[in-house]
Amino acid sequence: MRIHTFPLGPLQTNCYIVTNEETKEAVIIDAGMHPGELLRQAANYQVRAILLTHAHFDHMGGLDQIRKKTGAPVYIHHSEQEWLTNPDLNGSSRWPMIGGAMTTERAEYEIKEGDVLVLAGLNIRVLETPGHTPGGVSFLIDNELFSGDTLFAHSIGRTDLPGGNYEQLIQSIQDKLMPLPEDTRVYPGHGPDTTIGFEKLHNPFIA
Repeated sequence: MRIHTFPLGPLQTNCYIVTNEETKEAVIIDAGMHPGELLRQAANYQVRAILLTHAHFDHMGGLDQIRKKTGAPVYIHHSEQEWLTNPDLNGSSRWPMIGGAMTTERAEYEIKEGDVLVLAGLNIRVLETPGHTPGGVSFLIDNELFSGDTLFAHSIGRTDLPGGNYEQLIQSIQDKLMPLPEDTRVYPGHGPDTTIGFEKLHNPFIA
């Protein structure tokens, strides 16, 4: 497994291509705006799926382009299916200066806690981690965690947007992420990667 990181769009949203180098297959995690660089790398693989940690506009703004180019189906938590088609829910209508109202087609697949997706020869475990958004999820592949906007290096996701809940976010982190092995590497939706062990010691919100 190899992980390619692409900070995309005005908010520098981390989007990932996770590849199986033996089969030349891949999955994409999150679909930020202006995904040209990501698509150039993705052209080297057969993309089997596009996985969304949540449906805020900066994580789905490039979805139409990526879908069209790769033909891959989209997976999202069932409670945020409607966010893809509603700019008020995905937040794009709140910041017209960034890109205007954004919508896309509904996802082909809905996911939930405990699902294990077998895609591109990878076993991808779905962890429900709401708080930043009601349907926020994290994806665990082997010892690599893709946390979306739930957990960041030295920080956590914001909870002041519609659907956010600070207590729920902290509970998600404590119940779902902190029990993971300390050497689990965390790939967040923004900023540098980190580890569970480092955040246990140094994150001011949870240490």
